Amino acid sequence: METIKYTLTEDQMPQAWYNIQADLPTPLLPVLHPQSRRPIAPGDLEPLFPMSLIQQEVSTDRWIEITPEVQAPMLK
Repeated sequence: METIKYTLTEDQMPQAWYNIQADLPTPLLPVLHPQSRRPIAPGDLEPLFPMSLIQQEVSTDRWIEITPEVQAPMLK
């Protein structure tokens, strides 16, 4: 199998992630807590993930900005 690699210049690097949830005809079903079987609340995820990542996961915004901390390694 042939490997294909795309190299982007700095001005071609993405500034935001596209969030498909904004364009779905109906919202996705919520993730259920494995013990309670109820929809997971953001507080349930706090021990596992930073709040900024949780906010991205539950967002219905069409575009989610890529933070400077994530963009910095891409620009090196």
